Amino acid sequence: MNQQPAYVELIQRFREFRLLESIGALVGWDQHTYMPPKGAGHRAEQMGYLAKTGHAMLTAPRIGELLGELEGLLAQKATDAIEAVNVREIRRTYDRAVKMPSRLVEEIAKTVSQAQNVWADSRKNSHFASFAPWLEKIVALKREEASAVGYKESPYDALLDEYEPGATAAQITRVFAELRADLIPLVAAVTASSKRPRKDILTREFAVDRQHIFGQAAAAAIGFDFQAGRLDTTVHPFCSGIGPGDCRLTTRYHPRELNQGLFGILHEAGHGIYEQGLDAELFGTPAGSFASLGIHESQSRLWENQVGRGLPFWRHFYPRLQQTYPGTLDDVELADFYFAINNVEKSFIRVEADEATYNMHIILRFELEQALMTGDLKPGDVPGAWNDKVKQMLDLTPPNDAQGCLQDIHWSMGGLGYFPTYTLGNLYAAQFMQQASSSLGGLDEDFQAGRFGRLKTWLNEKIHKPGQRYRPADLCLRVTNQPLSHRPLIAYLRKKYEPLYGI
Repeated sequence: MNQQPAYVELIQRFREFRLLESIGALVGWDQHTYMPPKGAGHRAEQMGYLAKTGHAMLTAPRIGELLGELEGLLAQKATDAIEAVNVREIRRTYDRAVKMPSRLVEEIAKTVSQAQNVWADSRKNSHFASFAPWLEKIVALKREEASAVGYKESPYDALLDEYEPGATAAQITRVFAELRADLIPLVAAVTASSKRPRKDILTREFAVDRQHIFGQAAAAAIGFDFQAGRLDTTVHPFCSGIGPGDCRLTTRYHPRELNQGLFGILHEAGHGIYEQGLDAELFGTPAGSFASLGIHESQSRLWENQVGRGLPFWRHFYPRLQQTYPGTLDDVELADFYFAINNVEKSFIRVEADEATYNMHIILRFELEQALMTGDLKPGDVPGAWNDKVKQMLDLTPPNDAQGCLQDIHWSMGGLGYFPTYTLGNLYAAQFMQQASSSLGGLDEDFQAGRFGRLKTWLNEKIHKPGQRYRPADLCLRVTNQPLSHRPLIAYLRKKYEPLYGI
């Protein structure tokens, strides 16, 4: 099949499109790390041009002709064969792209490029009013996108499908309702417990340069290859897979908050390990690309939480952490440190939330985004609606916009529909880890000895290498022999928290 001239031409054209996307990813990484502030306007022009050019390449009539020719030839091919996967997923990408006017693609790219810089200043100054006009523009553009792409039930479905293929708002609502039903009583039991960790342990003086060194060492230990990647600082942490041999991690640090930088690094390193685990020979094709953002998030949450907040991990790393900060943690036993990093407490900031309350942050964003897309919520009314949701779900009132509706970069980058993938990632992570533990055995002993290779290899083979051969739900079923369920996550949380909090 791969000798067919039509297939060779299709892959060549699609790889060129992906190469242009990788250039855009590099330019985007630079925008959030080293670009001077006054370069924002020109950068918006660059991003708009790249988006417009890429859209033209992807929607060329010749792509449609090649797909039409190949789909007939592939009728008898196994659905998970590389050729079949590539044609199927290129068709999906092409069909979505041809529905989008070039003008709209360029306008979205330019708008979000500028909006991200405005958002950063607005967050810094905790001033929603300065970002509000940009959010209004973005919501209007995303509604136009949803209308162009089309949907059966909700305009939100058109956006969600870009990040989690096949998912709908109705399906996500059901999954979240099941999770919430078991999560709320668990959080209530934990927060009602009289047993509480010493929070001061994590708010001592932790020099940023040493945080960087320790975090980088931990990321390398779990399997991120720094010969094929790097770690930098930014306002909002992210991972950018530029291409084979080049994956960029970012985090942010606070000199009196150890958790922020450390677990941010482990989280982004999990994303990076996935990017580095993709088949490099298939770069630029769907078979060499990640399955979905929910699956991608499962890898970051697995390494950050299932491994990185586990006691076996810290039996290995805690002595090294104490050595990194002489005198700072000498009076702290491992058990107390472990309890502190697993503190459950309702809080304002999503990326700093504990594993139990984190998903409440996602559910409230999911509900607000749907209201924005339907028009039931006006962009200018977001702060009040946000605070009402936080009060309802977490019984807190944000003191300012920076700790409320301005805390995340996603809306400024046009990422409406993205947030649900975080909770899906938590669910997938728990289910994958449960299966890995059963299949491999002895992982706690591995982690305690500082060995993470067996788990990484298992993930490479089961999750990373398949690329887009299977849709997320099918991949989950194939790897775990079970459909996606909230039960493994609840079981994992109970196993961790019941002994810690005596519930």
